[in-house]
Amino acid sequence: MTQRYGSWGRVLHVDLTAGRTWTEEVDEAAQRKRPGGRAMIAHYLLTEVPAGADPLSPENVLVFAPGVLTGTPLSGASRHSVGAKSPLTGGFGEAEVGGFWGAELKRAGWDGIVVHGASAKPAYLWIRDDQVEIRDASHLWGKEVMETEEALKAEVGERLARVCEIGPAGENRVRVSGIVNDYKDIAGRAGLGAVMGSKRLKAIVVKASKSVPLADAAKVKEIGRWVADTLQEQHWAFHNFGTGMGLDGYTKVGGMAVRNFEGGPFEQAADISAEALIDKGYRVKMEACWACSVRCKKVVKMEQPYRIEPKYGGPEFESIAALGSHCGVGDLALISKANERCNALGIDTISTGAILAWAMDLRRRGILHDAEVDGEQLEFGNGRAVLAGVEAIAHRRGLGDILAEGSARAAERLGGAELLTTVKGLEIAMHDPRQRTEYGRNVRVSYATSPSGGDHMLSHLPSRSMRNTVGMCFFLRYDDPKMADIVNAVTGWGMTQQDLADVGERALAMARLFNERVGLTAEDDRLPEQAMKPHVAGPLSKVRLTDGDVRAQVAAYYASRGWDERGHPRRETLERLGITEYAPS
Repeated sequence: MTQRYGSWGRVLHVDLTAGRTWTEEVDEAAQRKRPGGRAMIAHYLLTEVPAGADPLSPENVLVFAPGVLTGTPLSGASRHSVGAKSPLTGGFGEAEVGGFWGAELKRAGWDGIVVHGASAKPAYLWIRDDQVEIRDASHLWGKEVMETEEALKAEVGERLARVCEIGPAGENRVRVSGIVNDYKDIAGRAGLGAVMGSKRLKAIVVKASKSVPLADAAKVKEIGRWVADTLQEQHWAFHNFGTGMGLDGYTKVGGMAVRNFEGGPFEQAADISAEALIDKGYRVKMEACWACSVRCKKVVKMEQPYRIEPKYGGPEFESIAALGSHCGVGDLALISKANERCNALGIDTISTGAILAWAMDLRRRGILHDAEVDGEQLEFGNGRAVLAGVEAIAHRRGLGDILAEGSARAAERLGGAELLTTVKGLEIAMHDPRQRTEYGRNVRVSYATSPSGGDHMLSHLPSRSMRNTVGMCFFLRYDDPKMADIVNAVTGWGMTQQDLADVGERALAMARLFNERVGLTAEDDRLPEQAMKPHVAGPLSKVRLTDGDVRAQVAAYYASRGWDERGHPRRETLERLGITEYAPS
């Protein structure tokens, strides 16, 4: 058998209904075409999920997809994706996450996991290299993330095992719940925790003893040294602060979500920034993901005014904005506590903050006069309502039960659809698309056309989609030539930069084909009206995005991808990318 590098050619399939597992052998040509991440997810959604399947039914599959780089000894090679038909949007659902779990799975000898069916009772998977067991998790059901992880490590007798799991939000099928690994890293978007909960799969525990085989170990080591040697020049800000720096300046250019995207400056922006976490003594250290020299993960520890468990990490930009400025809250201690509770309960900070901000706007405008959660009035600036809202949504209590469906579904019952900040049903992230910057122009198209909805990671761009697919962090400043060097050093495939661009394009086209299958069209590739109006104050108070502006940008994007005016990948594009087998017959 020919030696494989960067992959094992093995995908684990788990049928929870039948209680059995099996191994799918994947040849290297197929691996090269879909080397993990988005492309792997799209392949299984297109081939395994029946048309019309309910996302929360046993017919849906849940895919854990590392990339060919995941688990290699390189800074940034920690990423894996999770995907399913989204219970929030009904379309292509995907979330990316770092940490250590994806690397551990890869080093255990697996290129991915596909979970089918649903267990009759709570279950967890225990993977030790080639050995796979489906075990009873009834005693873990209802437990929060830290208690679950610690109980499982003790149960399998491996202190260094890596765990991904759902919290109570996923068990309760909250449509904005995520899947947490390593206590604080969460595949948060698109409601994938609800899919895991619908399958009654509480957790996946992995312990590995292998190393990913490398085609050119010396080259990989050389690239690893480059990151360490250029850390101050290339990555010092991330290494020292993580995300969320300079928020005072960012709000002044209209870049940050403020009060349900009404815009204008947020007077307390500097008080909730990454720098403020240090100044106030809340941040105690920075941590890194697998094999990474860049320590960009905040760790917050606090006893007063809230007790915050440092294992749950600390708030990054999206969480600071979603639970803070979006809700008009400038209390950094409270935001840090709300972030901790989201991680403990297994719920997406972005969608949760956006849902609460939308509900606050409904109350302000008299659409929902008595909006409250656990006795706290949903009003802008009421931080206690944010904390209460996280709990009420995760546990589906009172109004939280309606909000747990996501804001688009909640609007069908409560009204206020004109105030939504969703694309395809997914709440957009915290970067304002009206900002007059290059990033602002890119994020407009990203929000509008991302296959999973209002995603801010610019993964509509082939180079970003490629990184997502091969398992490389976006924050590492590898340019395209260096990415080619990395992939070839790991795999030995001899790929050109164009080959890598095709990897990203292929994944985007496959995800697009799945969305078309479920009925999403070019009409769904638009921004919410609430995020196109002029700001209520500040430099963008005279600036309005029009639907025509956005449609023109989207049309140009379609053309650049080789898609027609309806956003459908042209036949010649599918042929060029080698994916005609996925096209509708």
